[in-house]
Parts: sequence; C-alpha cells; structure tokens
Amino acid sequence: MLESVQSILDEYAELEQQLADPAVHGDQDLVRTLNKRYAALAPTVAAAREWQAAGDDLAAARELAGEDESFAEEVPSLEARLAAAQEHLRRMLVPRDPDDDRDVILEVKAGEGGDESALFAGDLLRMYLRYAEQRGWRTAIEDATESDLGGYKDVRVSVRSKGTPGLAEGPWARLKYEGGVHRVQRVPVTESQGRIHTSAAGVLVMPEAEEVEVTIDPGDLRIDVYRSSGPGGQSVNTTDSAVRITHVPTGLVVSCQNEKSQLQNKEAAMRVLRARLHQMAKDEADAEASAARRSQVRTVDRSERIRTYNFPENRISDHRTGYKSYNLDAVLDGDLDPVVQSALDADEAAKLAALADDGSRP
Repeated sequence: MLESVQSILDEYAELEQQLADPAVHGDQDLVRTLNKRYAALAPTVAAAREWQAAGDDLAAARELAGEDESFAEEVPSLEARLAAAQEHLRRMLVPRDPDDDRDVILEVKAGEGGDESALFAGDLLRMYLRYAEQRGWRTAIEDATESDLGGYKDVRVSVRSKGTPGLAEGPWARLKYEGGVHRVQRVPVTESQGRIHTSAAGVLVMPEAEEVEVTIDPGDLRIDVYRSSGPGGQSVNTTDSAVRITHVPTGLVVSCQNEKSQLQNKEAAMRVLRARLHQMAKDEADAEASAARRSQVRTVDRSERIRTYNFPENRISDHRTGYKSYNLDAVLDGDLDPVVQSALDADEAAKLAALADDGSRP
C-alpha cells in the first residue's frame, strides 16, 4: 500500500514538472491530457499528504510524551486523526473508472406494455432531464420516435457537463448505473377498470468518445438519407435531412433526424456511433478481464432489471442495492441523487472489500 501511495505522489510531482515546462504547452492536446490527470490525482494526493502528516505528528507526540505530559494528552486525538486520514485515503485509493468525467449519451426505449411502456419511457426521460438540470448539465434530444399517446417508443439524449466536473460528479460517474430494465407498476391511462399493470422500459447509457479514441474507416460506413418524420417545423418533413449510418463490420445502425440539416444529423449520428463502438470495446475488455474482476461489484450489472417504480405506493425500489423510499413523485421530478448514491456506495463497498481481501491497507 505504501508503494501505491508513493507512486501516486511521484506521478503527481512529475506532472507538475511537465506542466511547468514551456515546451509542453506547444502541444495543447498533451496539455489537456496532463491537466486532466493532474486534476484527477489532486484529491488523492491531498489525502495521502494528510495521512503522512497525521502519522508524523503522532510519532512526534509519542516520542516526546515521556518528557512532556502535554504531548501524552494529545496522543488519543492524534490517533483518531490518523485513523480518519487512513480511512479517507483508503477510499481515495479505490480504483476509479477512467470514464467518470465523460459526457454521456442516454437512450430510453419502450419495452413490454405497449402505449403504457412508451408513456413510462417519457416519464423516465423527463426524470433524467430534470436531474441534469439540477446538476447544471446541458442536455439535447438527439433523436426521438414518439408514440400516439405522447410518450416515446425510443428517445436519445446527450448529457454534457459544464467545465471540468469534480470527482464522481461527471455525467458518466452519476448516470452509468442507470442502464438496465426499469419496471413500472400503475394504473395505465388506457385502463378503464382501474387495474394495476406492470410494464417496462429499457435505458442504455454510454460515455461519449473523442474522434481520436475511436478510429472509423469511412469505407466501413453505409450512409442513407431520408425525410424526417414527427412534428413539423422548418426543414423538418420537407427535405431529406435525416441520416441513417450503418457500420458494416459490426452491424451497428444509428439514425438521427432532430437537427435541421443533413450535415448536423450526420455529425450527431457519428457521435453516437463512436460512443457505441467505444462501449463495445469497453465491454469486450471487461469480459476478457472478468476473471480478475470477480470481486468487483455485481449489484450494478446494467444487463438486469434494476428498479421498480410503484405508483400506488409512491415507492421506488432499487433491486441491486436494496434502496427503497416512498417519494417516487419527487424522484420522477429529478430528485435522483439518493438513488444514484446508493449505487455509488455499493460499488465502493465492493471495491473496498476487494482491497481488504488483498491485504492492501495503509
């Protein structure tokens, strides 16, 4: 563990030297990369320095306790300070997702339940839009297929932070646990007998990828243009501005029609395609490393049913973490942080347990 702390301190010092070198600032891409890593390490470095300082102060107090009783009286409080600093550092050393500060593309798709599922998909979209607004993120609906009753058969939205997000505060860090099947229990607007129905909608969340991170051969793309459908408006339903891109090697298909021009729709579709290819590569890497990751949290598996929204009881339940509360109306209005935090805490607890199993304690 001491080696891990020292390696982080060494890397931080090296980054400081590089960022102080005028020659480095000639390459702005490199500067952004260095600054990003420097900012990511800063909280851990601060925790490590506090742990070291607490240990030094306690050692000094113990050494001088025999000569001066006042130092002996300070020992218990210094021991408590060291224990707190040690626990904080241990949490900071939990492996972090390198994508945590990325923006995301979030998709909601109606599932079982027909029109009721599409209405629920609309409720989920509104919940995420309100949540993003509360956190100061920018959102834009990239593509959507509406249902007859006003919900969504499927809808895709981009979520972007403003500036550089703090630790575990970026869109991916907060929204990555939302992927999976969301189940709703309520009386549908189409139900005349007042019976409670169960339906579901699926959520997919992907971190956005930069162009330089995902190489796409133009020869691997089939691009089709067609006339947009949906609510009318300038350049909508009047020109062939909608774009459908097929990535032939993988069979991935992405379409976009919400922008005004064909070029804008193509750029938006390419962003989604890059994100999907990035996520595909990430999933493949995770699968290859699954044997080494057995101890990591399983409770946030995005492939399973993750949550139930029970309207008659005003209850929301997360099946992965055990979280339950009776403020469903507030959650659907964007008060999602407590639910998200339960997933973050479960993830961290599992990783801390893995560190303990490895004997990796300061």
